[in-house]
Amino acid sequence: MGPILGFIIALVVAAVVILIVSKLNLGLHVNGFVAAIIAALVISIVGSVVAWLLGLLGITLGGGLIAAIIMLIIAAVVLMISDKFVPGMEVKGFKGAIIAAIGIGVVYWVLGLIAGIFA
Repeated sequence: MGPILGFIIALVVAAVVILIVSKLNLGLHVNGFVAAIIAALVISIVGSVVAWLLGLLGITLGGGLIAAIIMLIIAAVVLMISDKFVPGMEVKGFKGAIIAAIGIGVVYWVLGLIAGIFA
């Protein structure tokens, strides 16, 4: 599988995850699949920029509970920033962003378990 196909598959999976979280009313709402694809793309770009800026500042996170909490806060901030750039996507405040970030993580985890069963 080439890198472009891998990118497209990852983008579609991310869009499906965003749609699932949106349907569960976990603080994030998107208006359909096209908005979810755009949201997935913007979230990945904003997340990459945030990670680059943290690296530029010399901030690295190890493992453990504190790192997980910090990554959750960063994910919520990324969702809130992405909300400003994506028409058809709405994040309901910081609390909604935290809940949506947890929901996205759980859905990815479940999909990973399911994919592991069939692999």
